[in-house]
Amino acid sequence: MTPVWIDTDMGFDDLAAICVVAASGAHRIAGLSLVAGNATMEHVAANAAGAARLFGWTFPIHPGRPKPLIGRLETASYVLGPRGMASAGRHLPDATLQPAVGPAWQAIAQFVAAQDRATILALGPLTNLAMFALNEPELARRVRSLIWMGGGVGGNHSAAAEFNAAVDPESIAIILESGIPLKMLGIDTCRQVRTSDEDATALRALGTERAAIMADLLAAYAAIPGPGVKMALYDPVAAAALVDPLSVTFRPAFVEAELHGARTRGMTVIEWRVPRRAKPNCEVSTQADEERARSVILDALKTCCAGQD
Repeated sequence: MTPVWIDTDMGFDDLAAICVVAASGAHRIAGLSLVAGNATMEHVAANAAGAARLFGWTFPIHPGRPKPLIGRLETASYVLGPRGMASAGRHLPDATLQPAVGPAWQAIAQFVAAQDRATILALGPLTNLAMFALNEPELARRVRSLIWMGGGVGGNHSAAAEFNAAVDPESIAIILESGIPLKMLGIDTCRQVRTSDEDATALRALGTERAAIMADLLAAYAAIPGPGVKMALYDPVAAAALVDPLSVTFRPAFVEAELHGARTRGMTVIEWRVPRRAKPNCEVSTQADEERARSVILDALKTCCAGQD
């Protein structure tokens, strides 16, 4: 089984993405690093601890930086509530993480050092990964693949910027300069794979404790756009791209992160005209197979929720 490190700001779609990897027969989660984004680090850590208790996770979980590399933290509480994980009823159980030894970037470095070619799935701002690349530049070049749900064409946090990119654009620039092979699964591709309350109903029908909680979380998540509008699955689509590469199509591009624009800070500027205009430094998603990706994601949720400890 291929070991995978996951860096996450632990909203519901992050949790669903982790379930996708956990249910994969070809991948093993080696550990999690936590980054502030969907919520403050306090709530991100509480969500991770509650998820670990609910699903019986035994891999290590390492809290990371409580803010981006530069400036103050902006969270998604205006959409997801202060916990970063809204619910139509029940929440994850209360739990506390065991104290971690060393910062998250060091845990990532130790994982990469132990692999011939390391695979990392990033589901939030790239702060922890940038810290790793800055502190261990030679080791960073041993990463085989970094799949990141972030950036893309258009925005949701602003008119120009996707949320994960807008929170810490400096970290994107560092990763792009680091030589780490980056696959950027953007907001426009994620919006091609959608969910609705019907998926929550199907999950609840499993009749387990895990399914009841996850169905309430999924129902609240699916309701974000409002009545009659399906919600993009976001982070689980990146996980689907990892475990089933045929579910998402990527194309080489040259990407830069806008760091200074008054209205465009956090925008990922994508130059598709490679190599005529620029040498590619990234693979950017262009198309998702909605039926295939949904099958991977929903089957994984059912697998993870069917059993009880």
